[in-house]
Amino acid sequence: MKKSLLAVALLGAFAGVAQAQTAVQIYGTVDAGVTKRSDQTLAIGKRANNTLGFKGTEDLGNGLKALFQLEIRYEPDTGTIEQGAGGVQRPLFQGQSRVGLQGDFGMIRLGRGLTAFQESSTAFEPWHGLPTPAGFQTDLQVAGYTSDPLGYTGNSTNRFSNAVFYNSPEFMGFQVNTTIGMKEALGGPYVGRGTTAAPQYAAGKEASTLPFSVSGTYKNGPAALMLAAERNAVESRLMSIAGSVMASNELKLMASYQRQNQSNTVNANPITKAWILGANYTMGPGKILAGYGQKSPDGVAKTKQASLGYEYSLSKRTYLYADASKKKGGVQVPSTINTYSLGVNHAF
Repeated sequence: MKKSLLAVALLGAFAGVAQAQTAVQIYGTVDAGVTKRSDQTLAIGKRANNTLGFKGTEDLGNGLKALFQLEIRYEPDTGTIEQGAGGVQRPLFQGQSRVGLQGDFGMIRLGRGLTAFQESSTAFEPWHGLPTPAGFQTDLQVAGYTSDPLGYTGNSTNRFSNAVFYNSPEFMGFQVNTTIGMKEALGGPYVGRGTTAAPQYAAGKEASTLPFSVSGTYKNGPAALMLAAERNAVESRLMSIAGSVMASNELKLMASYQRQNQSNTVNANPITKAWILGANYTMGPGKILAGYGQKSPDGVAKTKQASLGYEYSLSKRTYLYADASKKKGGVQVPSTINTYSLGVNHAF
């Protein structure tokens, strides 16, 4: 009896130590609504990515921690793994799959995730970087640029796979974030200056240079700034500057400017410029989101977008939303697209 009690006590003690040193969290988002695009029928859509994630940390002592994060993305109306362009099913851990260490030196991770620029820029976009048609992050805030042109067909285009991610400690409001990808290509082909029969980047061909992304951010009270640069696997380059200010406790104003250079893969008109102005205004449980922006590729008509949204929080984890957007010009068909959506978002 005494031995049994001692065994139970020891197991309890070890369980307590393990619990104190290791923490694993299951989290996610469920977002669904009705969407009406002017040239399409009414459909079930989403404003945010629907996610199921697992993340955790282990205390290794002396201020050092091991950490990991795995994130599944799925379609809310069918329950299937998230699909890309043309209905192509994406990888299981499309959101991210990273493991690393964190300490006084900052945080270093290996795997797949948002690039330094893509991750930092969402703080300067009125829809917080959500992929909703009303938002600006997937097109104007990147000036039409893609971070992953050689990835599998349908992959999200704002991440690096096979990469090293580093976030420095914050010092007097400054922080540096860096992502370096490996040369290995997962898919292709990428036509570029070639032809369909003989693409510039054949399927499976390694990138000619290491893709990289770097962002520097600065926070000082109500103001924040970002400078960023990125080069992808086909050597397209992007530069961005962004800023925001809390004009009052209720009002956040933000602006960003982007410039893409595709001179390595196109024969003419390689430059695309874009800018966005945005605002968030909070009124009790409600928030108004507004933005206007333009994208100006060389030799192509400008794309102009105006969007207005409203969120109403039912709790800390659940809110209702309504969005309206008008996008005009560029190479889209038809030349003017209006989009309206109503839905609910729940985080767990």
